[in-house]
Amino acid sequence: MPELPEVESLRRSLVPQLVGIQLGELTVHRTDLREPVDAPALAELSGRRILALHRRAKYLLIEFEEDELLAVHLGMSGQFTLAERHEPRARHEHLAWEVGDQRLRYVDARRFGLLFRLPRISLTTDRHFVHLGPEPLGSDFGGSTLQQAATRRRGPVKNFLMDSRVVVGVGNIYASEVLHRAGIHPNRRVDRISANRWDRLARCVREVLTEAIGSGGTTFSDYVDGTGAGGSHGPRLAVYDRAGHPCARCGRSVRRQVHAGRSTYYCPGCQR
Repeated sequence: MPELPEVESLRRSLVPQLVGIQLGELTVHRTDLREPVDAPALAELSGRRILALHRRAKYLLIEFEEDELLAVHLGMSGQFTLAERHEPRARHEHLAWEVGDQRLRYVDARRFGLLFRLPRISLTTDRHFVHLGPEPLGSDFGGSTLQQAATRRRGPVKNFLMDSRVVVGVGNIYASEVLHRAGIHPNRRVDRISANRWDRLARCVREVLTEAIGSGGTTFSDYVDGTGAGGSHGPRLAVYDRAGHPCARCGRSVRRQVHAGRSTYYCPGCQR
């Protein structure tokens, strides 16, 4: 499932291709995604010029004239890519805009993604965004942010890191990586983490996500950026999907366990 580094990599790959470009005609093949697509509303974006591309949490936000946004969430298997205009329709391609001699298409095998239009002014109050916590790469995020959010909580830190009300964009892959780098066991209760360890954890969140963005994200199956290129961060992962392999730091075998239905990978030697 695409996490913050993948969506940020998608954004960066599309900026030089789309900013300043006018959207052409929209073709819709099906609208039954996680939430039904409002095809007439999206069709009204045809003829509008793209001013900028932003990211909030795991949402790609395309800004148009008249302070309007198109929000795109990739769900579990979504792709938002540019293809040659006359290239055959991709399998699971649900809609596409003409963009010059190309088309900007949304492909999603599991149909768990989202596409919707909203006024820029409602970004902080819209139901999709109002609950979201701070950006982990923003200036308002640090150890004190995490420590404060953990007040009166007792659950495991792995689940805590993946709570988008606490901090956005740290999904399953990077939560395992962050905790390994910070030397914190995924089962450790949040009420048993010291201030110094919260600071280290926040620092590792920044480091791991920044490095993953620099590698274009992680591709295991579906994720590609806006040009169709996969991420190259997979070989750099320290523990995720490496159960049974030796930890590069201490040599102990990486283990796998399940938290809330998700696979968690950790080193029993390094992480306490």
